Amino acid sequence: MARRQARFTAQDLADDPRLRDHSPELWRPDLGEVQRGLLSSAVRCFAANGFHATTTRDIAECVGLSPAALYVHFPSKELVLFEVIRAGHERVLEHIRDPAIMEIEGSAERLRAIVSAYTVWHARHHVTARVCQMELNHLTPEHYGEIVELRHQTNGYFRGAVARGVADGSFAKVDVKRVTRAMLSLTIDLVRWYRLDGPDSPEQLGEFYADLALKLLAPEG
Repeated sequence: MARRQARFTAQDLADDPRLRDHSPELWRPDLGEVQRGLLSSAVRCFAANGFHATTTRDIAECVGLSPAALYVHFPSKELVLFEVIRAGHERVLEHIRDPAIMEIEGSAERLRAIVSAYTVWHARHHVTARVCQMELNHLTPEHYGEIVELRHQTNGYFRGAVARGVADGSFAKVDVKRVTRAMLSLTIDLVRWYRLDGPDSPEQLGEFYADLALKLLAPEG
């Protein structure tokens, strides 16, 4: 969408099908209804207008509150962004570490399941995932460091799955770091263009990207 070329109003965001996803299910269950509503509003605002162009009035207006109401629940706009980005990174890591995936014996089958799950999650939550990727640099150094650690865990999980297959002969002898980076980049990029009302379901994309990942690792001959 044409973000930063035009500023979208609260009404624009509420009616825009490109900003509809399952992000509201990501917020911590211990948060109150108003806090969760503010996060759902904020993630749409950040995705459409960017962090700096989004005001506290924008976030509050989308849920019918005054601008001052946001500070009752979040001391700063940056903390709202941090809550969104932290939730996204924690939830996707939990999703791909599902015990059912980790119990898969075959290296190729396990990696297929990981890539598929990672893709499905990003498609289902593409608005939050977009903010996680595009607005990360607006966090404070302390908060940025926390997110980087979560990203390292995710990257390490993927590298481990690829390295396992290289070691047991399921995959070609590839540069594990480079191939993992390419695999992650391919999957994450869907947040730039995906919409739930498009031609591909999250599950269809998951299968397609999993096939591509295995082709990158196919042994020669």
